[in-house]
Amino acid sequence: MSTQSRDFYEVLGVAPDADADAIRKAYRKLAKQYHPDANPGDESAQSRFQEIGEAYAVLSDEEKRKKYDQMRRLGAFGLGGGERPRWSGESRDPRSEAAGGFAFEDLGGMGGLGDLFSSIFDRSRKGPTGGAGPGTAATRGRDVELQVEIGFEVAARGGKVTLRVPVTEDCAGCGGSGAAPGTGHRICGECGGSGSISFGQGGFAVNRPCPACVGKGRVPESPCQLCRGSGMVRQRRKLEVRVPAGVETGSRLKVSGKGERTPGGGPPGDLILVFKVKEHRFFTRDGLDIHVQVPINLAQAVLGSRVKVRTLEGKHVVLRIPPGTQSGTRFRLRNQGVNLDGKTGDQFVEVRIQVPTSLSDEERQHFEAFAEAADMRH
Repeated sequence: MSTQSRDFYEVLGVAPDADADAIRKAYRKLAKQYHPDANPGDESAQSRFQEIGEAYAVLSDEEKRKKYDQMRRLGAFGLGGGERPRWSGESRDPRSEAAGGFAFEDLGGMGGLGDLFSSIFDRSRKGPTGGAGPGTAATRGRDVELQVEIGFEVAARGGKVTLRVPVTEDCAGCGGSGAAPGTGHRICGECGGSGSISFGQGGFAVNRPCPACVGKGRVPESPCQLCRGSGMVRQRRKLEVRVPAGVETGSRLKVSGKGERTPGGGPPGDLILVFKVKEHRFFTRDGLDIHVQVPINLAQAVLGSRVKVRTLEGKHVVLRIPPGTQSGTRFRLRNQGVNLDGKTGDQFVEVRIQVPTSLSDEERQHFEAFAEAADMRH
């Protein structure tokens, strides 16, 4: 079924006022359900997957969505709204005649309206997995979003992490051709080698990639057994990524060209990393500043002392505790916090006085003597 016989919002099952997050979630759910890998040999699922991708390609792009909504209001897709735009002349393209005498390419001479229509479908009609048919540009692979859990110190100081990213890659058995070794390809019988088929509705004809050859125009004579003729396989790719200093939970990092690939040989998408920072048993963070708590005993608090404090860099600095320090007192270690964009925070050390819960006979005698001396002073 063509996307132009159905509203893009209906295709994804979302309301016309749905936000970007709702659209993305709906797409992911449907794409997973109808992905060709999950429905081998099911042409209807492959067609549905193509349809979902076309809808998402428009609705996920802010500019394209605005233009689509404008055309939708005009009724240009036969989806309601105002009266559809009129034109003069008819294309003699057989595909146009089959669709009531008009193809969307014909709008090119209508100025703003034609440009608007074409700009919406210049990419979406190729689909998310379809390669480029004859005379069309190869489709860019989709972006892959991956949540990555990293250690507190790696997030604060930066460092390298090794990931295993689930992506679609060229099949090693056929080199991405889809044909079994030693065999070739033949012209696709569904589209006649054009790589696209035309659907008409409401006076318009819209081209979309042929589901039989996925826009290539050719199909394997004997499909590769490893990839079932798709030329692509699902696997996990090992990747080492440098994490910049100062990232926090929710921070995003784009790794260009490490996303999905397409059978048509188009440029790969990007890998989007979303970080989740593990809690640390000693450090906590507030912006660029680091906070720690250090326990001291009563004698250290009363008489004063020196204690070693670990810093974010893994080193230890000696902190002087003056006599009479109260529990909860904070000390500042300057420039020992997070360094980000040329600015460095501080490390704050809060001392917590630990009161013993049990005493030996000797310790009790000393405390009783101290208490008597304190009473005499008062």
